[in-house]
Amino acid sequence: MIIGLTGTNGAGKTVAADYLKSKGFAFHSLSDEIREELARQGGEPTRERLIDMGNRLRAEHGPAVLAERIKTKLRADRNYVIDSIRNPYEVSSLRATGDFQLLYLDAPVELRYERARQRGGPRTPTSLEQFVEHEQREMSSDNPANQQLRACFDVADASLHNDSTIEEFKLKIDGLVTRWLMSSKRPDWDDYFMQIARMVALRSNCMKRKVAAVIVKDKRIISTGYNGTPRGVKNCNEGGCPRCNSFADSGTQLGDCLCSHAEENAIVQAAYHGISVSGATLYSTFSPCLICTKMIINAGIREVFYNLDYPLNDVARGLLEQAGVKSRQLQLD
Repeated sequence: MIIGLTGTNGAGKTVAADYLKSKGFAFHSLSDEIREELARQGGEPTRERLIDMGNRLRAEHGPAVLAERIKTKLRADRNYVIDSIRNPYEVSSLRATGDFQLLYLDAPVELRYERARQRGGPRTPTSLEQFVEHEQREMSSDNPANQQLRACFDVADASLHNDSTIEEFKLKIDGLVTRWLMSSKRPDWDDYFMQIARMVALRSNCMKRKVAAVIVKDKRIISTGYNGTPRGVKNCNEGGCPRCNSFADSGTQLGDCLCSHAEENAIVQAAYHGISVSGATLYSTFSPCLICTKMIINAGIREVFYNLDYPLNDVARGLLEQAGVKSRQLQLD
């Protein structure tokens, strides 16, 4: 899960981030991306310079640039808290990860002003009036590249009012985040096995295309296979397949290809170890070709899920239907 933090200055975003870090959440801040850019240019990270640099980065590279940079650092198997979200395009970019919740934090302005003064540093406001003036400038803008806090508040999934003690604030966070974690999305079984097939494909040694198949029975993987030259033969990416190494046009010279297909290898691998695939389900990153289709039918596999269409599969699809083997495309994000 990814929890994004947005809110007014002094509302408790740092406290919330530190608390979630203590609970095992990994931390990133969009402001840190701006600070790194300022450091490269030799600028002092004052509040005004941070705002100006953030606006400039969004104008030059797109309004979601900070979130896109952060996303390259995220892993699907970890929980994250991301601070300093100030533009609705950043929210949309992070929401596209599939398991994102935006938390808006606020508190009375006088209390937030006192917190900002106690915090000190180069961003300390000189008066309540200056504090409010700076805040209003960050709230909205006609320029989509600028900070637009109000637009972020409008699309938040929840809000917390931090107007009491830190202990009470943490209790509020506990209750909300626990509910979010308990309802966090998990992939269904079909998505799960297809994602595994995608990972298996990375082991392919084929020069032309990386494909993988996973055979499953009773929700248990019984065999995997990826495309490449046969056992004991020089790998395709080491010069083992003349057709692939000649960089032939897609769909041509297939009779000269020495690479075994992923479905073929998965079925043969099961046979090699004496494992029956009768009644199993096959997940493939590409729909099976005609030869693999005949192997699937004769092996007794009852269902095929595929991610992408193979260019020459109309006859294969019809054959699966005639043999009573279910087939369905499963598209992933």
